[in-house]
Amino acid sequence: MSIPQSGGGPIERHAQLAEYLESGCKPREDWRIGTEHEKFGYCRDTLQPLPYDGERSILAVLKGLRDGHGWAPLTEGGKLIGLEKGGANISLEPGGQLELSGAPLETIHETCDEVNSHLADVRDISDKIGVGFIGLGAAPIWTHEQMPMMPKGRYKLMDAYMQKVGTMGRTMMRRTCTVQVNLDFSSETDMVKKMRVALALQPVAVALFANSPFFEGKPNGHKTWRSRVWRDLDASRTGMLPFVFDDSFGFEAWAEYALDVPMYFVYRDGVYHDALGQSFRDFLKGELPALPGETPTLSDWADHLTTIFPEARVKKFIEMRGADGGPWRRLCALPAFWVGLMYDQSALDAAWDLVKDWDAETREALRIAASEQGLQAQVGILDMHTLAGIVVGLAEAGLKARARPGAGGMVPDETHFLNALKESIESGKVAADELLDHYHGDWNGDLTRIYEEYSY
Repeated sequence: MSIPQSGGGPIERHAQLAEYLESGCKPREDWRIGTEHEKFGYCRDTLQPLPYDGERSILAVLKGLRDGHGWAPLTEGGKLIGLEKGGANISLEPGGQLELSGAPLETIHETCDEVNSHLADVRDISDKIGVGFIGLGAAPIWTHEQMPMMPKGRYKLMDAYMQKVGTMGRTMMRRTCTVQVNLDFSSETDMVKKMRVALALQPVAVALFANSPFFEGKPNGHKTWRSRVWRDLDASRTGMLPFVFDDSFGFEAWAEYALDVPMYFVYRDGVYHDALGQSFRDFLKGELPALPGETPTLSDWADHLTTIFPEARVKKFIEMRGADGGPWRRLCALPAFWVGLMYDQSALDAAWDLVKDWDAETREALRIAASEQGLQAQVGILDMHTLAGIVVGLAEAGLKARARPGAGGMVPDETHFLNALKESIESGKVAADELLDHYHGDWNGDLTRIYEEYSY
């Protein structure tokens, strides 16, 4: 979840809404990669989730990173709720999941170094206080009642509202984790093509990164329960967005869509004002019940854009949102997958040629099948295993064409970050399949083994 945004001054013209999005356009040489990943913390002796406060807690981890690794504090209501350093942020998800929102970096070598450094720092603090962190798409054992709620005003408002608009919103908040990558665009035309490819191929990422086959102590019948959760959260702000494939799609169309998404809050002077279910259109007219007579700023618009949760999202960049949180290697594989597809024009064009004839029903069916069956998904004549092989091949070609060396020139490009995905395609098994093999095999149904064997 996002921290409060700093978008700008008063909104005086409707056109500013789309112009805000358009201001994200960058020349190719300025394109960057921002990787975000979440992870669950737990006490090593009890295997229970971390509370916010206490000797073994999220707060203790944040303080350790602040005091021992040079991070500056972010507070809300006098409580430490995040950290920042060098363009990166560490923030808290509603149930205490710890998130790194990485700095915008030029290469996957750099973003993977950032991930590795972050996990090493977290491990340094965790070892000292007896806690651990694990990367999974959904909490494998913990119940709703066992999960804490972090002391952030945004989450308190969302928690109450989620019960009114779907059945799984509170589950999403407390018991799921993701890995995402944020990528740039050069123009409206470039944004449109990237969004269409991102949404159409998001089910391939869902399948390749599926890593949540357990929930409340047993197999749940899905390769990624996290993806299933997102399908019953809030239809007004989630999904595969068929309108993105309309001829009229662009920045203005996204702004109009966002205006119709019900609000959560307005952030003013450190306080979240309850605007649940209210209309940003009314806000523009000075008729918002939460703040009568007030009109929004671009910061309010930027905040509102962070409350929209489709499978791919436009802000001043594009967020790829379909993947489960996962093991160390796959945290670097996700940016490699999408950078290879999006940052080389030939790969992007080939990806669009692959998906351009799919209709909305096909795209949604692929999303559902990927959640349930992973690489074994089949939708009509489309075989997910075959499709994933083609798409990873396009990503690999795109990374080769980028030719961004690492390790002081010793590594010629970024293609090796795709190795975990290539291994999955070769074996036909993703992380969820491996977990299920353990559960039904050497773990003998003892799911507590997952903590010892799969933590960072």
